[in-house]
Amino acid sequence: MILGQHLLIECHGQHASLDSKALAALLCEAAAAGGATVLFQHFHKFGDQGGVTGVLILAESHITVHTWPEYAYAAFDIFMCGEARPRDAAAVIAARFPAAHVEIKAVNRASPAHPTKPGLAAHQQDRCGATTHSSET
Repeated sequence: MILGQHLLIECHGQHASLDSKALAALLCEAAAAGGATVLFQHFHKFGDQGGVTGVLILAESHITVHTWPEYAYAAFDIFMCGEARPRDAAAVIAARFPAAHVEIKAVNRASPAHPTKPGLAAHQQDRCGATTHSSET
């Protein structure tokens, strides 16, 4: 059973030149397109000419970005579960700069073949589709 999809997005071009504010707007737009709910966001710029690292924590998981403007390279990571649509979110990022070279790699995150044994941490999905941890006794 597929629990979620994890997308790695490699962008060579203008994505890397976006500042924190523009990246936050892009990631929020992507989250909305994917049907995800943003719970928290944080972005950090490294020095005057450095890159940006940012994260959106979603009810459905997360979206992150790391940029290297000196190499014209940006790496995005989208992981969504539940009814969210990570490919729709990725399409927003890819479409921002049509001339950029964008490569998207997908990994399906699936449940283990064997059920969780009593006494070990188990995963449960809350009403938003986010994964929470609980202990079985």
